[in-house]
Amino acid sequence: MSLSNEKPPHLRLGVNIDHVATIRNARGGGHPDPLKAAIMAIEAGADGITAHLREDRRHISDEDIDKLRSQLPSPLNLEMAATVEMLDIAVRHKPHACCLVPEKRQELTTEGGLDVVAGHNHLTPYVKQLVDAGIRVSMFIDPDFSQADASHSMGADVVEIHTGTYCEAVIAGDRPKISTELERITKMAAYASGLGLEVHAGHGLTYGSVGPIAELTDIVELNIGHFLVGEAIFGGLDSSIRRMRALMDKARAESGGQKSA
Repeated sequence: MSLSNEKPPHLRLGVNIDHVATIRNARGGGHPDPLKAAIMAIEAGADGITAHLREDRRHISDEDIDKLRSQLPSPLNLEMAATVEMLDIAVRHKPHACCLVPEKRQELTTEGGLDVVAGHNHLTPYVKQLVDAGIRVSMFIDPDFSQADASHSMGADVVEIHTGTYCEAVIAGDRPKISTELERITKMAAYASGLGLEVHAGHGLTYGSVGPIAELTDIVELNIGHFLVGEAIFGGLDSSIRRMRALMDKARAESGGQKSA
């Protein structure tokens, strides 16, 4: 814990409401409504809402995006693959931000960061068109300096660090792996921030793993979804988000306002 008197910066929470739509789609109809969940999330302490419009529409639908964009009182972050269809939807709706993510048809969830280095020539025109449309662009990447460099060079505003490997290590109780991955994330956050990129993080974060990430003051936003929706089954969405918000705030306060090493 730092002894600095500097007040640490507020850590934003983006709540991903994809899996509210997953539950709805399992049976069809309109219940539960992702828009209602999004509004509840904001009331419980979320700073914004994230939704991933996948090519196969397995959870969030085009109608959901219409409703979220027109009725949500807080910023909407649209996760999307770099395809012509998704670009057209983003430019038409103009969400606050778009996060470019890798997407495979058969995956259960996003399995890792986007390879911005290998996909530089493909991705650059998408970033430019989104920026030209007045949309903030984020790249969802693994904690690797070269990926941050590539994201910066193509004009992205933000990088979101994939925390999945760290979270899996926490679940497994693998202390050496936890230490290694946390160090990678810490150094990556500092490096990307030094490039002038805004730094976010997310994927797999839980009550048990969020603290050390929330302490890193180079990170300004966490995006969390599946875990919160799952916990809502047992205690309600409001309760799950408020508890996560409290844990984030506690960890950030204990960071003392110090930047990552």
